[in-house]
Amino acid sequence: MSDFLDIDVESLLARMADEITALLRKRNISDPLMIGIHTGGVWLAERLHRLLNIREPLGTLDISFYRDDFTRIGMHPQVTPSHLPFDLDNRHVMLVDDVLYTGRTLRAALNEIFDYGRPASVMLAVLVDRGARELPIEAAVTGQRMELNSNEHIKLHGPDPLRLSIRPLPASCLPRH
Repeated sequence: MSDFLDIDVESLLARMADEITALLRKRNISDPLMIGIHTGGVWLAERLHRLLNIREPLGTLDISFYRDDFTRIGMHPQVTPSHLPFDLDNRHVMLVDDVLYTGRTLRAALNEIFDYGRPASVMLAVLVDRGARELPIEAAVTGQRMELNSNEHIKLHGPDPLRLSIRPLPASCLPRH
């Protein structure tokens, strides 16, 4: 594994919490729900949930069965159940993930969320946006933007402490031309 990046994740989260607060205020949202995407998004959502003093419990999603790229990335052997301990209908949701890349993880998360109910809105907060989208998905709040080579992968390690690393992608995950 490569060395950890010299990025203070906790400082990024504090800034993201401030940006989320401003966004919620601008949109007149006073009682949002927060959902973290398993695994890294949950770690981040746990911290943001506390920083923002969100009243409702934290929800978690494991989107493994909603992915459309099993043949490329393989099936993850440890699938955990999603846990959404609230009614989503007509509620404003802050969805949290660690890395935004192609947009496929977020598409899968939206599909699963809509299987549980119909929220009034879904806003996305991500720690790292690395660009190169394949789907038209954009984060409302981003901790850090990074340009990586197509053969590199950024990973959040945690849960305590939270650290980022960059490593080469396995050959089976490299884009096919």
